[in-house]
Amino acid sequence: MALFDLPLDQLRTYRSASVEPEDFDAFWGKTLQEAREHGLDARFEPVEAHLKNVKVFDVTFAGFGGHPVKGWLTLPAWANTPLPTVVEYIGYGGGRGLSHTHLLWASAGFAHFVMDTRGQGGAWGGGGDTPDPVGSAPAYPGFMTRGVDAPENYYYRRVFTDGVRAVEAARSHEFVDSERVAVVGSSQGGGISIAVGGLVPDLSAVAPDVPFLCDYPRATTLTDRDPYREIGNYLKTHRGRTEQVLRTLSYFDGVHFAARGRAPALFSAALEDQTCPPSTVFAAFNAWGHDDKAIEVYDFNDHEGGGPFQEAVKLAWLPQRF
Repeated sequence: MALFDLPLDQLRTYRSASVEPEDFDAFWGKTLQEAREHGLDARFEPVEAHLKNVKVFDVTFAGFGGHPVKGWLTLPAWANTPLPTVVEYIGYGGGRGLSHTHLLWASAGFAHFVMDTRGQGGAWGGGGDTPDPVGSAPAYPGFMTRGVDAPENYYYRRVFTDGVRAVEAARSHEFVDSERVAVVGSSQGGGISIAVGGLVPDLSAVAPDVPFLCDYPRATTLTDRDPYREIGNYLKTHRGRTEQVLRTLSYFDGVHFAARGRAPALFSAALEDQTCPPSTVFAAFNAWGHDDKAIEVYDFNDHEGGGPFQEAVKLAWLPQRF
């Protein structure tokens, strides 16, 4: 599809109409406090991945509710001192997959921690290994409306908490420099990285690509493509609950986390992206709280965004932030 959203000059000044809850900080402070009442219990088991230039560890740590969350830690084979570290989150429907599919950052000399997404891993890639043991009220198939009846029950409360705990787990490893940690991700992974960037104040950098989970009021009415459309399909059945659902989603809107961002940030957006419309990405970018921020724009791309070109940009940008 050709351009369908705002012109680029308007995107650069666009601001979301999403209303921040008055108790946003209290809600997340309480959520993380409750999660930290459970021991982190981060375990790193060496894996024989048949790779000569990296060392791989199968990771388990306690996320939301103390639930076990899986991940991979990949280190350059030569690592013998703490390294700057990239924590990565996965796109919608995917899981951590197989360890040999995550080699970019370790090849560049970083420690790399990739977090599995609870309950996901069945849509693409190499699968996932982390169940979500929490049930929910009636929901539309997918993850966007699970527990959407109340902020306390919403699926992404668990996922964003897992994301914060993943940073804490990574920092607990002897070869991770706890003062030099960045978070990255694409699509859903980008949305998680924005949330973590707003909840963890001492990160070195945040790099969300074509991020999802931003500017819900606009996203849910602008695009008819999944996953945002899951919300519309839920409301199509559950008539009269629009206000209640938007209130729940406001606690998980990347725009509000972005306003709390305290690290340099590199975003990317694609102007033909119908999955995560560019205005929703710019809404988070324009709200980002740190002055050192930039956004790469891919004029004729859909949700694939910059792909390998954006990886090259990040490989040049990220070392300058450590």
